Amino acid sequence: MSKTHYIEDVYEVVRSIPKGRVSTYGAIADFLSLGSARMVGWALRNSSVMDGPIPAHRVVNREGYLSGRLHFTDPKYMQRALEREGVKVKEDTVVDFKKLFWHPAENML
Repeated sequence: MSKTHYIEDVYEVVRSIPKGRVSTYGAIADFLSLGSARMVGWALRNSSVMDGPIPAHRVVNREGYLSGRLHFTDPKYMQRALEREGVKVKEDTVVDFKKLFWHPAENML
């Protein structure tokens, strides 16, 4: 899989995450057989330069923590964007994470 191809695949999955839901770097990596959650994070770090909106704020770590928040221009953007979608965040962690978790394997097949 080429670098460009896997990045496009990551963006396609992230665009599929419904508003008010979250997924994880690891779930996306597993679904795409990337082998590393870090590859998903790397792709999303560059998403701001792509055409079309990539809702990277909906991707959190495996514990629901907003680990990518420091990669946004405003570190509070991720929390505000999730809260606008009805997702509660406390201490940089998604409240009711397990309930709001969206796995691409269950939803994109």
